[in-house]
Amino acid sequence: MSLEIVVPDDFPAAFTGSSAEPRLRGLGNVTVHTERGADQETELIRRIGDAEVVINIRAHARFTDRVLAGCPNLRLISIWGTGTDNVDLAACRAREVAVTNTPGVNAHAVAEHTLALMLAITRRIPAMDRDTRAGQWPRGQLIQLEGRTVGLIGLGAIGARVAELLTPFGVRLLAATYGPEAGRAASAGARHVPVETLLREADIVSLHLRLSADTQSYLGRDRLALMKPTAFLVNTARGGLVDKAALVDALRDGRIAGAALDVFHEEPIPAGDPILGLPNVVLTPHNGGTTREVIDAGLLRAVENIEHFLAGRPRDVVVPPRR
Repeated sequence: MSLEIVVPDDFPAAFTGSSAEPRLRGLGNVTVHTERGADQETELIRRIGDAEVVINIRAHARFTDRVLAGCPNLRLISIWGTGTDNVDLAACRAREVAVTNTPGVNAHAVAEHTLALMLAITRRIPAMDRDTRAGQWPRGQLIQLEGRTVGLIGLGAIGARVAELLTPFGVRLLAATYGPEAGRAASAGARHVPVETLLREADIVSLHLRLSADTQSYLGRDRLALMKPTAFLVNTARGGLVDKAALVDALRDGRIAGAALDVFHEEPIPAGDPILGLPNVVLTPHNGGTTREVIDAGLLRAVENIEHFLAGRPRDVVVPPRR
């Protein structure tokens, strides 16, 4: 009997037409859903159906305990990407559903996007482009990175790469880590400090933590209040790391100078969201890691993880398979 494999959330399409697709189709009967709807629990259950293996493409597909209960044949969720905040890992362990991911594949691309957002918000590039096209000549003062203090919260593969990219700009680097630091800051050319010190001293704060129950709203109202009124926040990690209401208030009231965001609490951003009306914010649609190179390498690795799982040699394991 052929192995049932489902890609329930290829919207917008990334897997379809990729070099990984024919390789996956060689493993069994594959169904790929390219229309929106995987963000709805009942629809996600319907799409997965009796499948034993799922490739998770988009974080808007949330694998809750109810989804797992509704898909009793599911044995493996192979995630394209590093983040696992859309998967109830405890429920997967309890129901013996293995989970794998593709750590580090998009690190360089997201780091480049982080640097681009730093330059876009400090140099006011989107605003100047808009005003120049409108017939204005907005030659105001800009901010250069050289001599500024950049604080990196998180020093995993992406944070470390951001530090490397920033080195030629002549910035002063601070780093705060959620877990043990283990000399990573010095290796990245940064000074390790408590997060409160980083927030007080940094001209740019860049988030590079994983989202979990412990890091939800990691930057809450109290911590955001520590930032300088001239400072900028850059977030290419997860929207839930920041208290949304507190961030909107800080931006609206001028308690921080601006923010550049690639991730949000709701994706896509709903119409009427207050973040859309703030002039001191640069927004991109959670595509910092969406390059051809990342797509090809990441999707292929997600398929390879299925191959390793089926061969009894699981790799990139987040939740181990049943024994």
